[in-house]
Amino acid sequence: MGRKGDDTKARMIAATGELLETGGYSAAGLNQIVAASGAPRGSLYFHFPGGKDQLITESARQAGQFVELVIAGTEADDVDGYLDRLVTAFGDRMEASQWQKGCPIATLALDVSASNETIQRVCAEIYDGWERALATRLESLGRDGIHAGPILALVEGAMLLARVHRSREPLRRAGEAVKALL
Repeated sequence: MGRKGDDTKARMIAATGELLETGGYSAAGLNQIVAASGAPRGSLYFHFPGGKDQLITESARQAGQFVELVIAGTEADDVDGYLDRLVTAFGDRMEASQWQKGCPIATLALDVSASNETIQRVCAEIYDGWERALATRLESLGRDGIHAGPILALVEGAMLLARVHRSREPLRRAGEAVKALL
């Protein structure tokens, strides 16, 4: 595939990610993806012969990798600083989108986990990757990685509440609760 083809595919994946995160699976219809990406409709099946689910899967994986890099790459000297910086990074992103964005996987997972086994598995793999990255980061800061799952659940819930309330406060409180628990 040439550069133009790579660019088209990347635009389609990015547009799909935006649509999924802001509106869920139903907002990422093929017509919406083509319009948002500016790609010719024929490019959809050329780049994604598996159709919408292949495109959504690739987009979700890319979003998952981004969050995993944030989890793994947030710098701090101690766990308290790490948690503060992590929830601040998530809050910054949400606020910059005027609370239209939250977790890039949650909306998709909630929309189709009960009805689409392929996408459900991909969402589970992404969450598992985040949990492993968080466990590794906690261990690097001298804490037990076993706490990664509950922390992830707490932060995920806080992101939902932050989006609903259009406020960083749920994230701040989740960070404080995790620090108290650790």
